[in-house]
Amino acid sequence: MRRRDVLTGSAWVLLGEGVARGSVIPRQLPWRPNADQPETPVTPGPWQFFTVSEAAMVEILVDHLIPPDAQTAGGKDAGCAVFIDRQLAGPYGRAEGLYMMPPFVKGMKQQGPQAQSTPAEMYRQALAALDQHSRSAQGDKRWVELTAEQQNEILHDLESGTLQLEGADAKTFFEALLKDTQEGFFADPIYGGNRDMCSWKMIGFPGARYDYRDWVTRHNEPYPLPPVSIQGRPDWTPRNS
Repeated sequence: MRRRDVLTGSAWVLLGEGVARGSVIPRQLPWRPNADQPETPVTPGPWQFFTVSEAAMVEILVDHLIPPDAQTAGGKDAGCAVFIDRQLAGPYGRAEGLYMMPPFVKGMKQQGPQAQSTPAEMYRQALAALDQHSRSAQGDKRWVELTAEQQNEILHDLESGTLQLEGADAKTFFEALLKDTQEGFFADPIYGGNRDMCSWKMIGFPGARYDYRDWVTRHNEPYPLPPVSIQGRPDWTPRNS
């Protein structure tokens, strides 16, 4: 008998044994999601990175970037500021895993971040500079005291690069803030944003639902099932009889 025949025969025997040992799974799956590396859900509580005054600024900023409407919460109520706060208090804020040694040379856009400041340092410097600019240009009014129109005008100047902030790169800060706000709005709620999966409901995204193959090819049809977080859904937890 050839070696190939032996291996093939063994495989069929093992497969047959595996099928023979199959059993019905009652009520719940025999595994838990992320059991080896579980995610730690963001819990409500005090700010972990932002000061109270910084947090008030960021909540206004994210609401300008993602305004609320009649159907969906804006950046603030969706928890985008909380998402950014927790990210800046963690590895992202410390630029963990990135090479942060000199020389620091301004590179091309395609080369990614080249600054010597970590994201946490950049946010802290830019928010202070933004507040100082507001005081200087608007009669000693802090950022949070400006009208919505004045705040929007400053944001447009930050985006276009026409506004310079003392001690901070205004355009880099705006780009980071916009990216982080978008991530907080669309990320899994386990990270603090996208509260009540509001953005997923808005776009009809199923989330971490284990199987939606029946809907993959059904274009331009609203997905009828509620989205699912990494943590699952509370109504999925089996109750003890």
